[in-house]
Amino acid sequence: MIVSAHVATGAAGGALVGSRLAAMVVGAGLHAVGDAIPHRDISSRRFEVCSGVMGLAALVLRRGLLDPATLGAAACAAPDLEHVLPFPRPGGRKLFPTHRENGTGLVGGFDETQLCRRAALVAPMRRPQSPR
Repeated sequence: MIVSAHVATGAAGGALVGSRLAAMVVGAGLHAVGDAIPHRDISSRRFEVCSGVMGLAALVLRRGLLDPATLGAAACAAPDLEHVLPFPRPGGRKLFPTHRENGTGLVGGFDETQLCRRAALVAPMRRPQSPR
């Protein structure tokens, strides 16, 4: 799944549960759910990484590093690190279960509206600024 989608859904889940620990557990679970939903991946690894990092950075700047929404987003996106970093592969298999099946949830092509839908999920995660 698109990394920014994992960031968005993890942020939404983390914000809903409100607890740091629960946000991380929910985030990891939402990653698996997101991978199982039919979707179209983006072929640009650079875009995937940049959009995910920018989404997390926006959450950190707006809500803080240890906010449940930020932690949920990080936990939801973290399993995709095994696609870009040299993680161990016991028996030649990837670590995260939904990554072991080739093409789980993939339907082919790329739908630009996916990014708009993910942005709509992240937008409400911003906290109103305190009056100064």
